[in-house]
Amino acid sequence: MPGTPPTRFVYLGPEGTFTEQALRTIPAAEHAVRTPARSVPEALEAVRVGDADAALVPLENSVGGAVPVTLDELGTGSPLVITREVVLPVEFVLASASLTPLASVRSVAAHPQASAQCRGWLQANMPDAVVVDVLSNAAAAVAAAAGEFDAAICAPIGVPRNNLTVLAEKIADRADAVTRFALLSRPAPPAPPTGDDVTSLALMIDHDRVGALLAVLTELAVRGINLSRIESRPTGEQLGVYVFFLDCTGHIAEPRLGEALQGLRRICSDVRFLGSYPKHRWSKKAREEPLPSQPGLTNTDFADSAAWLTRLRSGEPA
Repeated sequence: MPGTPPTRFVYLGPEGTFTEQALRTIPAAEHAVRTPARSVPEALEAVRVGDADAALVPLENSVGGAVPVTLDELGTGSPLVITREVVLPVEFVLASASLTPLASVRSVAAHPQASAQCRGWLQANMPDAVVVDVLSNAAAAVAAAAGEFDAAICAPIGVPRNNLTVLAEKIADRADAVTRFALLSRPAPPAPPTGDDVTSLALMIDHDRVGALLAVLTELAVRGINLSRIESRPTGEQLGVYVFFLDCTGHIAEPRLGEALQGLRRICSDVRFLGSYPKHRWSKKAREEPLPSQPGLTNTDFADSAAWLTRLRSGEPA
């Protein structure tokens, strides 16, 4: 039912990962049922078949880029829509079962992506330690707690859960690294516009049509719609056939974005609407700052021009 908050959440597990940490920033999820899934496809399938109301999965990382399996799932299968985005700072900690000098740490459990993002710190502070790959940040914390390794690189949420002691905080080489997560549900009318929204799309274009991608960008540009992300993924059908994933400013309820979607529908072989949802804002000040608009390209301008055309078609004075 549209407008009903989800009460059953599934997320990319296991417990104690950044995805669970991101999910717990959503007020509705704090006292709801939260179930970890073994993979992104498993999490999304739970929503598709009705075993969960919403799924939180990683969409992209500021260091590692997009999460391919999430994009592939969004571009194929039964449609799902993004209802919310969560942007979480990626703050890794080095933790151990007991307080241990860094010089005494000889083995460190870490997910490969975690150790890659902390490579510089490890080289500078623990050059002789052996880093061992494990399946997740949560698994690293569990292994350190069990004494299998001297320490673990993990998410902060894994420390109290496994009774670990923090040996070093914020050890990532990029202090400003973030991961963007998407909360996905079955298709339903989107929430009303907030004035600062994102609309996500998946487009299929005719690969043998000259200037097809330029035509797509033009539909957005002439209406003053900013494109904040574009990337492609192969469809698996044949070489050269791709799905293009776009994030753009605006909401489907707004006239100019509605016009753009109609234009994309005319020139693309397929357009999949992936949701209109509030943009993540980092601070109260950022939320209050008005977004600049070009003259003639505001939502009011588009509404006025549509009303003008209606008057012309009805024979009224313009």
